[in-house]
Amino acid sequence: MLAIPFLPALDDPSRNLVREAWDRFAKVPGGKWAFSKAIGRIAPYSGTVGAVVDELRPGFASVLLEDRPAVRNHLNCVHAIALVNLAEIAGNIALSYALAPGARFIVAGLSIDYVKKARGTIQAVGTCPESLPVDRREYLVPVVMTNVEGEVVARAELRTLVGPNGRS
Repeated sequence: MLAIPFLPALDDPSRNLVREAWDRFAKVPGGKWAFSKAIGRIAPYSGTVGAVVDELRPGFASVLLEDRPAVRNHLNCVHAIALVNLAEIAGNIALSYALAPGARFIVAGLSIDYVKKARGTIQAVGTCPESLPVDRREYLVPVVMTNVEGEVVARAELRTLVGPNGRS
């Protein structure tokens, strides 16, 4: 299992380590950036877009993606797949924060609608129930992505399976 400095072992089924890490890191200067980097180490592909978790609480996550050349397409806007990654990060982090200790999840499906060209910093807001039990169940996690003017640029929905982690 991947070890991240300053975080407890990531495979401890008795704790919600995402919630513990956020609650610890978000309070200190640079903590949101450090937390986001740690999430990128845990999920390396998702970390490639460089998104930063801005707000996290039960049932809610706000994640920001800065528009820069590395995430743009040939039309000089944020690439469609960068938006998919952003949606997955926002939905998964909201869900992770809400999980009961001993639960885990996997995305079983994802759909996305692109509403308009995404330019500038994009905010993705993922929502889910505020508390998710260990019971095996499927959840739909909506994510809405907006530009700095507040215009919706994309809407996504993650179909996510939650259940016991098998180690608890």
